[in-house]
Amino acid sequence: MRVLITGGAGFIGSHLADAYLARGDEVHLLDDLSTGSMDNIQHLKKHPRCRYTIDSVHRAPVVAELVDECDVVFHLAAAVGVKLIVESPVRTIETNVHGTEVVLAQANKKKKKVLLTSTSEVYGLSNQVPFREDGNLVLGATTKGRWSYACSKAIDEFLALAYWREKRLPTVIVRLFNTVGPRQTGQYGMVIPTFVRQALAGRPITVHGDGTQSRCFAYVGDVVEALIRLMDHPAAVGEVFNVGSNEEVAIATLAQRVKALANSPSEIVTVPYHEAYGEGFEDMPRRIPDVGKVQALVGFQTTVDLDEIIRRVIAYQAGLPSAGSGKHPPAQTTPLAAVAKG
Repeated sequence: MRVLITGGAGFIGSHLADAYLARGDEVHLLDDLSTGSMDNIQHLKKHPRCRYTIDSVHRAPVVAELVDECDVVFHLAAAVGVKLIVESPVRTIETNVHGTEVVLAQANKKKKKVLLTSTSEVYGLSNQVPFREDGNLVLGATTKGRWSYACSKAIDEFLALAYWREKRLPTVIVRLFNTVGPRQTGQYGMVIPTFVRQALAGRPITVHGDGTQSRCFAYVGDVVEALIRLMDHPAAVGEVFNVGSNEEVAIATLAQRVKALANSPSEIVTVPYHEAYGEGFEDMPRRIPDVGKVQALVGFQTTVDLDEIIRRVIAYQAGLPSAGSGKHPPAQTTPLAAVAKG
């Protein structure tokens, strides 16, 4: 199979490429490197079944050509991270909405199946925990820039579903919940790589808010397996799926676990939201997925628990040039035999 991955030089996109290449498929990556990195795909540059294009998903002629050459499309290109969303709301909205418009329009010309990665952010301030795909989305006020990301991704979902219902373009939507693993950067506010970097450097581990807010963290290898299985399954078309772990942890507790597993002397400090992200920032107190739907359809299960995720991120970051080794360690992934059969 010939697979196009937009955002292919990103954290998840690069792992997805690894998985498809491991099972013998051809992969073409499209990325403008605004948040992705060539470091993530350096090991793939000479792979005989992998090609990459450094360009924007906004450029319809480029996307059209790449779509023509593929069998399926994973649309992962998007603005990522709370920090980027708060600091660059125009870029967030334009990247998410217009980029998706271009991909869907070009895919529709040849009816190429598209899997769109959305986000748990779309649930907004909903308190109907665990979040179900058919639950209500409760967004904050438009004066709160945080919700521009959630709204833009919700529009992406509406558009993808509209293309399926009106134009019969096969689309699948996946709402990702806090995916973590090697190659993920803390640059845009991702909490585990940030905590690990601080712990390894002996700097204070900074918990935003009071630390009682809770999240669920899934290993990137497990998430990639779910994406491939959903792309392969005909009954996934026209549906929305939560993908993530349901192992809940408070952020203050997460900081303590990172400190312990890294054997770090770092102190844990709290930073008020208004200092981290500006006045009026709002956050979700709990973000927990109901994953029954994806489990029922493709047998999705997480295989890597939180402590092991933290250990793998520590091992990866400890081998980065900034930590003194001068080279990147190999990224660890879950076995791909099950993926190949998916």
